[in-house]
Amino acid sequence: MANTDDDRRPKYQRIADSLREAIQSGEYGPGDRLPGENELMAAHGVARMTARQALSVLRDEGVAEARKGAGVFVRAFRPLRRRGIQRLSEQQWGSGRSIWSADIENRALEVDQVTVSEEAAPDRISAVLDLAEEETVCVRRRRFVLEGKPVLLATSYLPTSVVAGSAITQEDTGPGGTYARLAELGYKPVHFREEIRSRMPSKDEAAQLSMSSGTPVILICRTAFADEGRPVEINEMTLDAASYILEYDFDA
Repeated sequence: MANTDDDRRPKYQRIADSLREAIQSGEYGPGDRLPGENELMAAHGVARMTARQALSVLRDEGVAEARKGAGVFVRAFRPLRRRGIQRLSEQQWGSGRSIWSADIENRALEVDQVTVSEEAAPDRISAVLDLAEEETVCVRRRRFVLEGKPVLLATSYLPTSVVAGSAITQEDTGPGGTYARLAELGYKPVHFREEIRSRMPSKDEAAQLSMSSGTPVILICRTAFADEGRPVEINEMTLDAASYILEYDFDA
């Protein structure tokens, strides 16, 4: 009898698939400990390295996490659903709500690291914002933590000539955030463009986001435009890919 495609897969992959199916069926729930290497070796008749590889697959996918000295557990963190269109509507920030409130529902989101500075604009930023030579930018760097888990690093660049003296140059920008303040300054965002890429994180990014080994990051670069196509902000975001679902809901 000919082997099926499943039979030809490496043993560690088949074990990982069976564990994943058990998680999806509810046999193992969030926070539950998965079978350890010794248990997998006995149950499947494989070497320790094969059992270790199977568990590594689930960790790399963000399905499970290792706890030192305790074993491998089903990840309890529920991914954040980022609603890419609704969150940027004027109805959201124009009414004084944070754009993040469209994503988090009733969950606890904290910005635990905020720095604001005036800096020389990197060439890539200067080119998109169409800045004059030597013109500086206001740079806002933040780390977002959801239910104790770092999920996002964000760096915004805005022309100093536009935001000088406003609340945008302070750590707390007030109700509605940066976009509401830009509107008050006469630069209301009327159009957004987002570019999305993915790669493996740098060592610093992985540390700041407390990421599991093998997990990629999602890179989103958003440009906000005011009337007449004037770019007024660039926001470069680094997301833990295992912590996010990107949702885009729009009419045909």
